[in-house]
Amino acid sequence: MELTAVLTPAEEGGYVALNPETGTTTQGETVEEAIENLKEATALYLDEFSSPLHGHPLVTTFNVPVNA
Repeated sequence: MELTAVLTPAEEGGYVALNPETGTTTQGETVEEAIENLKEATALYLDEFSSPLHGHPLVTTFNVPVNA
């Protein structure tokens, strides 16, 4: 099953990893560790709540004006 991983740098170092299809979130010191942890967390979630997934989310960016 192919799912989406969104990784962002964590304030304390490492990365926070989110799977938007299920809402599972985890972290890791490296990108690879964060993805492996996310795979494990998402598999556990799907074992418990085997809800049907409805495709991939649309991931994009947008700009917000900031007053300097």
